[in-house]
Amino acid sequence: MSNQPPVSPAQDERVESDRLLHDALAGGKLPRWAAAATGVASLALAYVLNVVTSVDGVAGTLVVAALLFAAIQTGWSFAVEGRRHAVDRLATTLVYTTFLVALAPLVAILVTVVVRGLKALDLDFLLTSMRGVSPREEGGGVYHAIIGTLEQVGIAALIGIPLGIMTAIYLVEYAAQARSRRLARAVSFFVDVMTGVPSVVVGLFIYTAFVLTLGMERSGFAASLALTILMIPVVVRSTEEMLRIVPRDLREASYALGIPKWRTILKIVLPTALSGIVTGAMLAVARIAGETAPLLLTTFMTTSINWNPFAGPQAALPTFIWDQFNSGTDASQDRAWAAALVLITIVMVLYLTAKIIARFTGVKR
Repeated sequence: MSNQPPVSPAQDERVESDRLLHDALAGGKLPRWAAAATGVASLALAYVLNVVTSVDGVAGTLVVAALLFAAIQTGWSFAVEGRRHAVDRLATTLVYTTFLVALAPLVAILVTVVVRGLKALDLDFLLTSMRGVSPREEGGGVYHAIIGTLEQVGIAALIGIPLGIMTAIYLVEYAAQARSRRLARAVSFFVDVMTGVPSVVVGLFIYTAFVLTLGMERSGFAASLALTILMIPVVVRSTEEMLRIVPRDLREASYALGIPKWRTILKIVLPTALSGIVTGAMLAVARIAGETAPLLLTTFMTTSINWNPFAGPQAALPTFIWDQFNSGTDASQDRAWAAALVLITIVMVLYLTAKIIARFTGVKR
């Protein structure tokens, strides 16, 4: 005989009502192949519209296909699954669509740079300069511009990254004191202002204040000063956000053990936020590595190799690309695309190197 107690009619009714409610909420489900079938149908209908109407071009066809996909899938889901699932599918489709719309230009630019840059990219291009090479001639290289970019960006990073990190530490860790709030608001305000200053204005400032007023020579170091101004606000804001993410409990536990504040920041807070700080710093490096306007005003261009950033004009990859594109010849166009590919590669290598260093030197989780 079973030892389970008998089920009352009230319990049966409650179980039945729960089942009906679950069925009402769940409803039907679209098959797994619904999205793929809807996508194929949308592309086919968009192609037909491309043929019989004025909608033409790849971009126009893809836009029409995306609209058709959203309409067909939402209508199908509404008929089978109900309003709640249909709205959810529509929102999901819009999120993925906006992501693809944002990703498409980046992929198109990267593919174009790689395809066109590989035409002129070889070992000679990397190890020779443009000295004595006419824009109409084949040959020449980007060696002198690589040296200038590495030195100018390196000097800017050596100045800007520590200043930005220390400014962020002050704003997050020390500005809470009553006497410092006014200064902290002023610092934060000027950081916001610097974020929106055009790069050409920064170049004009360095040229006017240092070159014309103080008599500094137009050089790679003058360009580095302009790049530093552009770099600092990016480092400050990214580091500030990373420091705010560090749990307050870690700081309080360190203070409870009698560890001074500066040592807590150095040994606990910064290592915890190191990965994010490195990402922000490399974002700032990528931000300044492609700047052209401040370099034209502070260091201009040269076709010769200049290892000394403190004396004489010094080439850089952005100015090299600008000059080669302006030359207008087929050979110079190929060199410009190849230099753009070299610049992207340098930024990627620096970023990956910094992330690897941060991975092995940060806090082990």
